[in-house]
Amino acid sequence: MDDVAAMIKTSASTATEGRSVGIISWIVLGLIAGAIAKLLMPGRDPGGCIITMLLGVAGAFVGGWIGKTLFHVQLGTFFDLRTWILAILGALIILGGYRLIIGRPSEP
Repeated sequence: MDDVAAMIKTSASTATEGRSVGIISWIVLGLIAGAIAKLLMPGRDPGGCIITMLLGVAGAFVGGWIGKTLFHVQLGTFFDLRTWILAILGALIILGGYRLIIGRPSEP
């Protein structure tokens, strides 16, 4: 649990430090990573821009946790490729889990 708290504390620091991604960067990263995840897993999912952004931000947290736990890699700066790969991977995992739990909406 300390790892999650440390990751949240690190993510909330400003981007000017050069070591982490700031709040505005998390929003931009989340919007783009969530959109890419929805493009890679097409389907009729509810939610617009805000849900896509939340999907991407949550995916960045999940991807960062997976990267740290399995590969001993952490999220880098905003322009770091591993940050984007981990965020998109996490968003895909969340989107896939959502589809497994909720299921496909019925066609009218």
